[in-house]
Amino acid sequence: MSEQFYNILIVGVGGQGVLLASEIISEVAMHAGLDVKKSEIHGMSQRGGVVTSHVRIGKKVYSPTIQQGEVDFLMGFEKAEALRFVGWMKKTGTVVVSHTTLVPAIVTSSKEFHYPEDAIADLKNKAHNVIDVEADKIAGELGNPRLVNTILIGVLANLLPFEEKLWVDVIKSLVKEKFVAVNLEAFARGRGIHLALNKQPEGRSMLRPRDNTPRLVRPHSSGVRATPL
Repeated sequence: MSEQFYNILIVGVGGQGVLLASEIISEVAMHAGLDVKKSEIHGMSQRGGVVTSHVRIGKKVYSPTIQQGEVDFLMGFEKAEALRFVGWMKKTGTVVVSHTTLVPAIVTSSKEFHYPEDAIADLKNKAHNVIDVEADKIAGELGNPRLVNTILIGVLANLLPFEEKLWVDVIKSLVKEKFVAVNLEAFARGRGIHLALNKQPEGRSMLRPRDNTPRLVRPHSSGVRATPL
């Protein structure tokens, strides 16, 4: 990935806040002085269909769409949708995916289509870096399942060079006032997931649990699993 150029593909289903997430990421980058282009596909979003958003960030961006094989960060709000788009990634790209399972009606009503038995494992077999987060569980703890998007934005914020204050200010400006506090808490929970990519001795990585006591865990062969704090 060239310096200060990021291709981010966000995927999910209708109602998960894919479009809001793309707007937040875009606004943060623009406030940081970078050029941003984005495009969205959400024709069936109101019926739980697939929703995708391309966000391209750089000093100068000409096209709003990412070419297949050029995605730096794949954000999957639903794990099977992340698996569907994993082929769009660079070999060096990173997947940030929630454990959320939303089985589409076409699968439940037909014997022709099947939901993946273990989409997370399949992702790790296909992508070099996978950060899988129990964002649905954290969202449940916060009292709103729709917070998965903001939790994963918090995780992504650890991987992009933008100041935390920018993220906070943009969330405050784009989220309805009555939901600002809980969204900021969700963002903080995502930010608080400590990733140890390439920082610990080979074969081990460190995640910090709630009591702040260091705990060593073994990473998966194709990436590091980040569990909620």
